[in-house]
Amino acid sequence: MVDIESDGPIPGDYSMISFGAVVVDTTLTKRFSGKLKPISDRWIPEALAVSGHAREETLRFEEPKIVMSGFHAWLADHCRDRPMFISDNNGFDWQFINWYFHHFLGENPFGFSSTNLGSFYKGLVRDTSKNFKHLRKTKHTHDPVDDAVGNAEAFLAIIEQFSPKIRL
Repeated sequence: MVDIESDGPIPGDYSMISFGAVVVDTTLTKRFSGKLKPISDRWIPEALAVSGHAREETLRFEEPKIVMSGFHAWLADHCRDRPMFISDNNGFDWQFINWYFHHFLGENPFGFSSTNLGSFYKGLVRDTSKNFKHLRKTKHTHDPVDDAVGNAEAFLAIIEQFSPKIRL
């Protein structure tokens, strides 16, 4: 489960400033957190404000290549097979993670696809007006690790409700 925060709407022109990931298992203890120095001089103050970071603070974050290399190694250490990218808003989160992996490392260990947690839930309950957010235990704070954990908790609750025979 992955969540990102950025200072604008698209990668390249704007920057991913932080992201968090958690391996979805029964413990939710395998976590990754990255804070990345901006790659662009462009930024939208309102977008950055969502993360709770000031621009001056983000300029002191780690070089993106170092963070993405660390995330790549973490995934290799914690995932048996090719990892599956799952996110609350995969249209947004995926574009940044994919772009950053390809731009800085030349490959994306998630491959070329992602899964949207909200769409997964809507399909299971057969109602496009429903959302899963009531199943989170961890408060949604816009700290990307907290948000990834909350979404993983919801995913586990969904699995338990709809497929109790599945064990992670």
